[in-house]
Amino acid sequence: MLTVAMAGLAVLVGTILQRISGAGVGLVVAPVLSLLIGPAHGVLVTNAVTTVSGATLTVQAWKRINWRRYAVIVISALFGLIPGAFLVARLPAAWLQIVVGGVVLLGLAVTVGLRRLPPAPELPTNIITGVAGGLLNVTAGVAAAAMVVNARLTRWAQSSYAATMQPVFATLGLCSVIAKLATGVGAGEGWPSPWLAVAALAAVFLGAWLGGIAAKRVPASTARTLALSLAALGALAAVVRGVLEL
Repeated sequence: MLTVAMAGLAVLVGTILQRISGAGVGLVVAPVLSLLIGPAHGVLVTNAVTTVSGATLTVQAWKRINWRRYAVIVISALFGLIPGAFLVARLPAAWLQIVVGGVVLLGLAVTVGLRRLPPAPELPTNIITGVAGGLLNVTAGVAAAAMVVNARLTRWAQSSYAATMQPVFATLGLCSVIAKLATGVGAGEGWPSPWLAVAALAAVFLGAWLGGIAAKRVPASTARTLALSLAALGALAAVVRGVLEL
């Protein structure tokens, strides 16, 4: 039950941060669940959680969503999702743990380090970051790393970016789950307790409600900083655990 409680708490925190800043569920939840239930199932459950959280938050952000950019990003992401799913299905658990943590850390480094990026044209940037986001999402559950770079390169307004990311994350999460189940990810391993799914689902809805309240009081920049800090700690722990299990 400790595992269930910790997973629920991670989902709750991630959903609150995502409601405020536009991203947070994948960054926070993927490293934590990888440590708790293993990297294959951890990222798979993260994908399922982002599907539900993204769909829930889409309803709240509907009027601010840029559906044209959503379509370009999601279609492009499919070209990264499929090869990524085959990769995950064939990597040993220890190496997958290192990949998950390493991808999160690399994404965070890019997000934090490249603050003064030159402006880039919208369409090619959407396509390139869409492919990268699909690959990152299916392997590590962190499409947000590529999406933050997209927003900075194209000078995407925060309100529209945060809103559009919700259906993007929901769609990529669902496609990642389907691709992984089709390629046999997690087959032969013991599945986590069904109570973990119940706790995660409850945490998503509670987090969306609490996040709506917090969004009126907490600056998006503060929520983003906290999400990046928590993600860095979880990713580092995942890398260390993977190295020790080699």
